[in-house]
Amino acid sequence: MTFRLRLDAWRSWRLGHAPALMVIPIGLIVMVCVVDVLLPERIHLGPLLVAAPAITVAFAGARMTALMGALAVAAQVLIGTIRGGLTTANIQAQIAALIVVSAVCVIICVVRDRSERQLEQVRSVAAVAQGVLLQPLPAHAGPLRIAGMYIPAAEEADLGGDLYAAARTAHGSTRLLIGDVRGNGLAAINNSALLLGAFRAAAHRQATLPQLAVHLDAAFRWDASQWRSHEDLDTNEDFATAMLLDIPDDEPVVHVIACGHPPPLLLRGRWIAPLTTEASHLPIGFGGAFDVTSYQVQTFPFEAGDLLLLYTDGVIEARSTGGDFYPFAERAPRWTKDNPDELLNHLRDDLRAHVHGHLEDDAAVVAIRRAAP
Repeated sequence: MTFRLRLDAWRSWRLGHAPALMVIPIGLIVMVCVVDVLLPERIHLGPLLVAAPAITVAFAGARMTALMGALAVAAQVLIGTIRGGLTTANIQAQIAALIVVSAVCVIICVVRDRSERQLEQVRSVAAVAQGVLLQPLPAHAGPLRIAGMYIPAAEEADLGGDLYAAARTAHGSTRLLIGDVRGNGLAAINNSALLLGAFRAAAHRQATLPQLAVHLDAAFRWDASQWRSHEDLDTNEDFATAMLLDIPDDEPVVHVIACGHPPPLLLRGRWIAPLTTEASHLPIGFGGAFDVTSYQVQTFPFEAGDLLLLYTDGVIEARSTGGDFYPFAERAPRWTKDNPDELLNHLRDDLRAHVHGHLEDDAAVVAIRRAAP
């Protein structure tokens, strides 16, 4: 508690992000004092002193604003004393008005600083929640080099409906999930947490991808429907598009199940091709398959040096101010020589430049490279 009180006290004295700006109110006070004293008695610049605490509010804490207000009041008293009019109603009214305005500025500062501290606490909690929900992908998994990137549509938000996860299996393969939960806000975050939890709990123990897909769909539907009445079940709109992959360590292939999700992109040098499956199943949560035979696994070549890009529709549907979609398939081959982390850094910068910093939907990308043996 003592440390927190000291920290709050320090913040109230802080100069903000631009301490050099304190020269402005101090210089204004000095200038008004000098000029007012030198001008004829019928001209008064004292009322301009009110600008000193008003300006300080913009870049300093409450106590520093109060200090500028006190200096302004002292300057007004000094002017009145030098001019011999301190006891006049005009000077006294100016001093009283300056005290009132300074007090209002300090109150505004206190309220603003309290709101900033609350926002900082909320952001720190959100950052911790995101670290638990959307855990960083492993940089290495067998022969694979992996990197993930999540870009929220709102810069203030760290959580959303886009998700990805990875897990190792006992038979020497890496399984990956990328998905996009319908909607946004707390409902989407809750469904994202549910899907990620179900994947992490079962990805390493389900023998096949179809079994894993059935498990994810059943877990998602059960959580969404267990508290609903039979009448409400028909109106349930909770679902998530998803892509499930299994990449063996000792085979140059990737096994894929698509559940209404955009196909991965395979890059081999400057050559690029979407891994479009023959069957695209219903999104997770629609209950489109109740047994493993309903899911079709398709296998594609994934050789040493190849790069695989998984993504959500927030990437390919990102629009520029002119309404042009982001040319993901055209831009990605530019960075195939980079490692996955560098590629995603280039992609993030390029995507933000395309939309001028204003994404309409969350976006997530996972880059996977199979290393040479």
